[in-house]
Amino acid sequence: MRADAQKNRDHLLHIAHQVFMTEGISVSMDEIARRAGVGVGTVYRHFPTKEDLFGAVIVSHKARLMEEAQQWLDHDDPGEAFFQYFATIIREGIANKAITDALVSSLNVEAGRSDVARDFWQGIDKLLARAKQNGSVRADARLEDIKMLLIGILQATGDGGTFPDRVVSILCDGLRG
Repeated sequence: MRADAQKNRDHLLHIAHQVFMTEGISVSMDEIARRAGVGVGTVYRHFPTKEDLFGAVIVSHKARLMEEAQQWLDHDDPGEAFFQYFATIIREGIANKAITDALVSSLNVEAGRSDVARDFWQGIDKLLARAKQNGSVRADARLEDIKMLLIGILQATGDGGTFPDRVVSILCDGLRG
């Protein structure tokens, strides 16, 4: 890729990150182009669909969260690891609407279609399994339950609400073994 094309691509990713973070995936490609100061054709030349652009923006966030899940897997207390990671996802999702949108869209991804989404949820599932095994999380909790709880709280907090410590505490108490 030519240096000027790479510069345009990087600039588009930067602007798209800012826009998706505050407004989520509902923003139009025209609006992203306008804010980036480029023509919409430039946006589409680099990213044929909004989903491609969103995917390029969100992949680094999910990779970082997956890395953090891996670090928590090495923690001595599986219960603390699970509940701290659960709270981290909520905190990050509230601060960044793109993460919430990515989590919601990952529920609708066909099996095997998105490695990043699959790996992200597998990390949570591993933390959940360890916490269940040592009795920190109730035995009947399933990954599907955790997905719905995460998505529900993130969607309920809406646009940039404060971190709902009380609500997370109630959710965690309900999950405890």
